[in-house]
Amino acid sequence: MKKLTLREGEELVHAARNAIELALKSPISKKTVIYESIKGFDWPSGAFVTLSHYPTEALRGCVGFPRPSTTLARAVVDSAISAAFDDPRFVPISFNELTELIIEVSILSELEPISGTEKEKLKSVKTGRDGLMIEYGIYSGLLLLVVAVEEKWDAEKFLDAVCEKAGIPEDYWKQKNVRLYKFTTQVFKEEEPMGKVTEVKLSLS
Repeated sequence: MKKLTLREGEELVHAARNAIELALKSPISKKTVIYESIKGFDWPSGAFVTLSHYPTEALRGCVGFPRPSTTLARAVVDSAISAAFDDPRFVPISFNELTELIIEVSILSELEPISGTEKEKLKSVKTGRDGLMIEYGIYSGLLLLVVAVEEKWDAEKFLDAVCEKAGIPEDYWKQKNVRLYKFTTQVFKEEEPMGKVTEVKLSLS
């Protein structure tokens, strides 16, 4: 994963907010307007955009691309719009509400498969460094690394939780026929709505 500078992180956070504002002002707006305004992020990358209430930081939306299926610029713009309007857990946001939300952009590394025995899988996962994704048949689930840190989970609880997110029994990560992945992220976040953007640093377990 290409490491971004703080300036680049700021650009992506601002692009995410601009994309949501444009969609609120004109729902039929072409996203190409925003794509073309972002320069230098034309390499493939996974990304997630998280919206949270300020100052409680209660979740308001989180959507993204776990795999590098499009450019980083497009992944951030599309994720921002989907987090604002298409997260099935929430109703679409309003223009006034956007001014009360903080925006966080997570850039994902490529997914790294996790395999082996139960003990080897546990040893492979480090909270504060890794996010997790699991696939089992038609079921899939993903948790960003920040979730494990905020919840103070150890590796086993984190693995259980990603199974629950996928809608499968929490111990299914132990099965040999599941596809389990880890990834790292670089995270940039507004300190307050439309405010200063900082890079989020998380401690290793």
